[in-house]
Amino acid sequence: MNKKMIRIKDIAKLAGVSVGTVDRVIHNRGKVSEKAREKVEKVLQEIDYTPNLLAKTLGSNKVYTIALLVPDPSQDPYWKLSMTGLDTAQEEWRPYHMELQPCFFELENAKSFTSAAQRLLKNVPDAVVSAPIFLNEAIDFFKKLDQLGTPYVHFNTMISTVSPLSFIGQDSYQSGRLGASLLHLASKHQKGKVAILHIRESVQHSVHFREKERGFRDFYGAMHPAQSVEAVIIEGNQMDTFEEKLISAIKKNDMKGLFIPTSSGAKLTADVLEKNGLDHISIVGYDLLNENINLLKSGYIDFLIHQNPSRQVFRGIHHLANHLLFKKTAPEKELFPLEVITAENIDSYLEAVLH
Repeated sequence: MNKKMIRIKDIAKLAGVSVGTVDRVIHNRGKVSEKAREKVEKVLQEIDYTPNLLAKTLGSNKVYTIALLVPDPSQDPYWKLSMTGLDTAQEEWRPYHMELQPCFFELENAKSFTSAAQRLLKNVPDAVVSAPIFLNEAIDFFKKLDQLGTPYVHFNTMISTVSPLSFIGQDSYQSGRLGASLLHLASKHQKGKVAILHIRESVQHSVHFREKERGFRDFYGAMHPAQSVEAVIIEGNQMDTFEEKLISAIKKNDMKGLFIPTSSGAKLTADVLEKNGLDHISIVGYDLLNENINLLKSGYIDFLIHQNPSRQVFRGIHHLANHLLFKKTAPEKELFPLEVITAENIDSYLEAVLH
């Protein structure tokens, strides 16, 4: 058989295994039984099969560095969940001399973002994965990367005025519209106001929060008769009076439902509503944090929109690594589905994900 013409499916046939098994052995990824691995490796040795790019990469002493500019995972469970994607990616790319370097900034501090970005630039990474949640500071940083010719990927938040290799995440505007649709359903079309509740958010700086609010308002604005929408903002320095401010806003506006676009905000809100006998108010929140799952099962949260932050990080690293190693073209956008999680499907969803 001509080596130049051999295909993976030919190797699979010779080894008596599936095409997927051959692919996993060649690229050293995923689980393969020892017996199957031996069969494939024997065939590869017999035919002297060596993909040129892979051989060149593994034979090189070049170590590529991908830096991650992300919020400190110790400050918020959402970002802690996102960093599990880093652990998975490290295992995936370790054989390819790929070094992953996280660089953290404070979630509510734009100056901390700038400082972390400066530290990152001093280390001169080959590529960058970032969650650019502070608009103005992020634009300055990415312009510097553009000048250096350093490829970068955005996840969680998309900024249209710069040129990332790819954006990984959800459509924030559509996510806001979905949140409004679910809240409208959960509140059983009751008369009264609904609100988007911003907790510990610098909304004026955060592109994705602004887009979620725009989508949320547009959904209700298109309804006839239009239901009144409020935005309730409780900044980080106001958290000692969180309960007081939330109850005041609810009673003043006769709230029937709350849309909370941050992962950790649902637990804080649900606790206050239960304490004050207001647990009839509908809640739509985000993400499969353990506390949110428990609240969903117990009926204190009506719906969760799952953003899959762990996979966002993993896919961002995946696209940059393939770009650096194999010159592969990344998709301009990789939009994740807007997954709606309910008390009825949460167990089956988690079982499917775990297996």
